[in-house]
Amino acid sequence: MEKLKIIFRESIHNHGKRHRYIFVGVAVVLTTTAFSLGFVWGNVNARSAGATNLEAPPPIVSILNKDMMPEIKTVDFKMFWDVWNKIQQKYVNKPVKDGDLFYGAIAGMVSSLGDPYTVFLPPVKATRFNQDLAGSFSGIGAELSMKKDIVIVVAPLPESPAEKAGIKAGDKILAVDGKEVYGLSLDEVVNKIRGRKGTPVKLIVLSAGAGAPRDVTIIRDTIVVKSVTWKMMDDDIAYLKISSFAEDTAEGFEQAVRQIGLKNPRALILDLRNNPGGFLDTGVRVASEWIPQGTIVLEKFNDGHQEDYVSNGKHRLADIKTAVLVNQGSASASEIVAGALQDYGKAIVVGEKTFGKGSVQDYEQMTDGSGLKITIAEWLTPNGRSINKNGITPDKVITPPPSTEGVPTSSVGTTSKTLPDASATSTPKDEDLLPKDVVLEEAIKLLK
Repeated sequence: MEKLKIIFRESIHNHGKRHRYIFVGVAVVLTTTAFSLGFVWGNVNARSAGATNLEAPPPIVSILNKDMMPEIKTVDFKMFWDVWNKIQQKYVNKPVKDGDLFYGAIAGMVSSLGDPYTVFLPPVKATRFNQDLAGSFSGIGAELSMKKDIVIVVAPLPESPAEKAGIKAGDKILAVDGKEVYGLSLDEVVNKIRGRKGTPVKLIVLSAGAGAPRDVTIIRDTIVVKSVTWKMMDDDIAYLKISSFAEDTAEGFEQAVRQIGLKNPRALILDLRNNPGGFLDTGVRVASEWIPQGTIVLEKFNDGHQEDYVSNGKHRLADIKTAVLVNQGSASASEIVAGALQDYGKAIVVGEKTFGKGSVQDYEQMTDGSGLKITIAEWLTPNGRSINKNGITPDKVITPPPSTEGVPTSSVGTTSKTLPDASATSTPKDEDLLPKDVVLEEAIKLLK
């Protein structure tokens, strides 16, 4: 079987293949479950189908391989089937679907380990996980956040179905397909908005300054979220943002580094805030641009042996003065990059202490599209620091006030800022939607 490691938010066509991941445990923009992702790329061409169905898997019409099990000497497995049969016979809300019992039993077995990163994903959740990792999914293309149980549009993505339908920053989403969403979690609302490409979703939207809400019908389409963006700032400083270490990150990072090199900046800011992680090999590749040689990250297994991931690439940023921005939403591969640059003295780390996700998961996709993640190792920084549950402590600790603290948006778009109360009687100002970034300002000062 082919393998994939991942550190790191629809069905994919890798049924029966095995992948290794390092998953983070933090609520993220494009993930199904908070605090669950992060990974290391092996030699698999894992590709998401992108905009694929999120329909439930076909019902289980017969129980196959019931008696195929490893030799178990301490457990009477007859009790499992006794309970199964009693539920089918006695439960008040019959009939009970075999598939629900089956997947629920597996999920319960995995959760009994007490490890938040060892997780069973039924087919629908496994599909979305792979879509999020690919940075491609089917939806309306809008960044969402939540304020006091109200879902608010941060911004529609350029050229997205949401933008074309007239959705604006600051719009409140009150209902999806005729059902109110007040009180639901952001992830629940996102799940309702997502769906198959070409299908409609009807929103009830209240815009700032509008006297009444309006109905907006949007046709879902494939949405591709770029994980790497950059720009030149004042004082000849390049700003590079990596929102996740996804399938497009390596290529996007390579393009950004080439373009930044043409500008010949005197300093660079690498923003890893709210980056939940991703492919480990991509994290190693990114850190290698600053670190000419040596270990980027150590992987330690339960039998005591270690594997080193060493620097590779062109090292084009090795001599540029750099600040790395992190916060509590920076996890897994983000911590690998920040920790390596910190250990080698290649950057000053600014912001909040990171999440502290330093474990490696083995991910195997089952033949029905479900997936199983099992923790198999922990990783350490080049100096041997354990990040798991400890995180990376910045060289310059800055805790932004609540109005500027970044929060993850659970999957229609990308990480956004917390929005102020959206008023139905006043138009939100740009400075309200984009609060003052005290961490970024401090980094600029440190680079002078």
